[in-house]
Amino acid sequence: MREITIEQFAAAQEDDAAFVLDVREGLEYVQGHVPGAVLIPMSQLANRVAEVPRDRQVHVICRSGNRSASMTTFLERAGVDAVNVAGGTDAWASSGRPLVTGRDPR
Repeated sequence: MREITIEQFAAAQEDDAAFVLDVREGLEYVQGHVPGAVLIPMSQLANRVAEVPRDRQVHVICRSGNRSASMTTFLERAGVDAVNVAGGTDAWASSGRPLVTGRDPR
């Protein structure tokens, strides 16, 4: 499983180079997520894997990096160019970067 640091993730966010997949549950996501992150909870990912893009890298994030690590491995096995975001949303917020509250508008 490949992994990137919060700094690498932030740089990719600035370039709008990747799809951000949040695998937490809905309530966690609504309470605060990385700007632009798309919610597909870990419990639903196997059934919704077709919604994950294949044309660009997918940055998988959760709260701390544990759930996203296992889902990154799952996505890699499914042929997705996926990387785990080390430290997750907690590390993003701890680094002083903004969180968005509310539901995914998609």
